Amino acid sequence: MKKVLVIDDEPDILKVISFRLKKSGYEILTAANGKIALDIISVNKPDLVLLDLRMPVMGGEEVCARIKSDSLLKNIPIILLTASSGGKIAEKAKELGVEDYLVKPFDSDVLLKKVQKLIG
Repeated sequence: MKKVLVIDDEPDILKVISFRLKKSGYEILTAANGKIALDIISVNKPDLVLLDLRMPVMGGEEVCARIKSDSLLKNIPIILLTASSGGKIAEKAKELGVEDYLVKPFDSDVLLKKVQKLIG
């Protein structure tokens, strides 16, 4: 079973994403901030990370930079979750080296398609 780590400080978003992905056969890990997420990643090495950009304690950009600079973790695909829209998010995603992004609010079917495309 493929493991997906969902990192978001909004409990409702964690619940919705977790429910949808569990229903589709993925094992779900969750974290409410970047610091907790990095601890989880080092122990559980997920197959994919869904990462909110704006969070307390440690934001998504910092988490992303740490994952991508770690030789053991850098190949884990990351999908950014953000409330920001417009062309800037595409630039930001490219700059951070992530595989994809979703703008909140998003359709859970679109999320599922992106996850399946990256990890099956």
